[in-house]
Amino acid sequence: MADRGEGASPSRRLFLGGCAAVAGAMLPGSRAFARTTPIVKTSHGRVRGVIERGAQVFRGIPYGAPTGGARRFLAPEPPAAWSGVRDATGFGPSCPQLGASGSHGSEPPQGEDCLVLNVWTPGADGDAKRPVMVWVHGGGFSVGSGSDPVNDGARLCARQDVVLVTLNHRLNALGYLYFGDVVPPGKAVANPGQLDLVAALNWVRDNIAAFGGDPETVMVFGHSGGGSKVASLLAMPGAKGLLHRAALQSGFGTYGVAPEDGMRITLSLFETLGIARGDIDAMRAVPVPRLLAALQQVTGGNPMLGPGIVADGSVLPHFPFAPGAPPVSGEIPMLVGHTATETTVLFPPPGAFSLDWSALPAALQGKVREPGPLVEGFRRLRPNASPSDLYFAITTEAGMGRNARIVLEKRGALGQAPAYGYLVDWRSPVEGGKLRSHHGVELPMVFDTLSSAPGLAPRAAEAQALADVMSRRWARFARTGNPNLQGVPEWPAYSAPARATMVFDSPCALREDPLGAEQALIAAYA
Repeated sequence: MADRGEGASPSRRLFLGGCAAVAGAMLPGSRAFARTTPIVKTSHGRVRGVIERGAQVFRGIPYGAPTGGARRFLAPEPPAAWSGVRDATGFGPSCPQLGASGSHGSEPPQGEDCLVLNVWTPGADGDAKRPVMVWVHGGGFSVGSGSDPVNDGARLCARQDVVLVTLNHRLNALGYLYFGDVVPPGKAVANPGQLDLVAALNWVRDNIAAFGGDPETVMVFGHSGGGSKVASLLAMPGAKGLLHRAALQSGFGTYGVAPEDGMRITLSLFETLGIARGDIDAMRAVPVPRLLAALQQVTGGNPMLGPGIVADGSVLPHFPFAPGAPPVSGEIPMLVGHTATETTVLFPPPGAFSLDWSALPAALQGKVREPGPLVEGFRRLRPNASPSDLYFAITTEAGMGRNARIVLEKRGALGQAPAYGYLVDWRSPVEGGKLRSHHGVELPMVFDTLSSAPGLAPRAAEAQALADVMSRRWARFARTGNPNLQGVPEWPAYSAPARATMVFDSPCALREDPLGAEQALIAAYA
């Protein structure tokens, strides 16, 4: 029998065209207007959405109170209730950030009142009990938004009969600055950005049934930094019971920012701003542009050197997969995977696409321990690969590939819920295929939003066929905790020694430990 959602009849880096309504504006109730636009009652008040391409869409719904002023660096609080009907047709503000630009030349609104979420549903019918897919955006811990067009939920919801939630939360210094013992207890909290995610999941638990979702069937999934945030949720006691499946897409909780490094960043920020050490009230009073500019100065513009998740011992007792998988979430099934050449778009150094054999070891210096023997080993495994091919393969497997393997191995060691491993080896035609299977190449397939991914036309039919499979697999996993479907290759759970891995390509195929030889070299030399 086909799973619910297959063949279902239809019943969108940041803005969708035509959504210019200001989030939070109040519109008076109108009987005529209500006949053509959906209205849902939440625990804080009623919201009015819009119907788009077979889905009901509600944007910019607050799940937390404003976090500026005296609330900066503190745990989120519930939003204030409102009367009347709140307009929920336009996206709410993204967290203030540097270096983010909207797609198609548009800039997202930004502001500290950024605890907002968006819901796509086939229908806001309270008894439907559809699986709920909660998306945590990427962008490391510095940038990003839940309103990127590639994460639009209209097709996913209409075709797979699921409810999609995307959200904004605090980032960079506003969401992950770690104060440790620099300020008195109670004056700041560790990992407020992660606490925002827990607040959003609490909102989902309390409200999603009114939008046609099942609060007992919640999948949380994220890409890149979003995957690492999801991994941390798996180790947070405050998230216990709020999620029931998890997917880590090219982002894993195998490491984070050490407490001493987090405090070093914070102390440098105090100094750069000319604020006395520990004067948290003065730090709260700094205008956002000045705060972000100072953080840019502290990090030298490198987001990898900025604030991130800290295992503070309370909000997050330990890093999720260091030293082992978190037992607090051992019953939650997982999807874990990455793309074959993540690093073609992850900060490739100058000349990375035109390396020769003499330059390859130097390009790897500082990234692996012994570049020479590692290169020779990869050349034996991939005799037809170019130097640039091997650079991207090695840097991908030393990072994303190794971390995915760690998560899958440690999760398997718990012997509880299954984890399913995957590899995306589909090569994008963008820039003549130069980017290969790049970081994020799977996102328009998972969300079935190929129209938001320009440049795929040369392989459009293949891309849509892959989107049909991946979106169905992800929705099926959200519904049951198992991604298997009729008519496509069986996908067993990952376990040693077979290490079954679904390879998403044209066609898709199951392979046993497809990168085992590469990972053995990485373990020896990286």
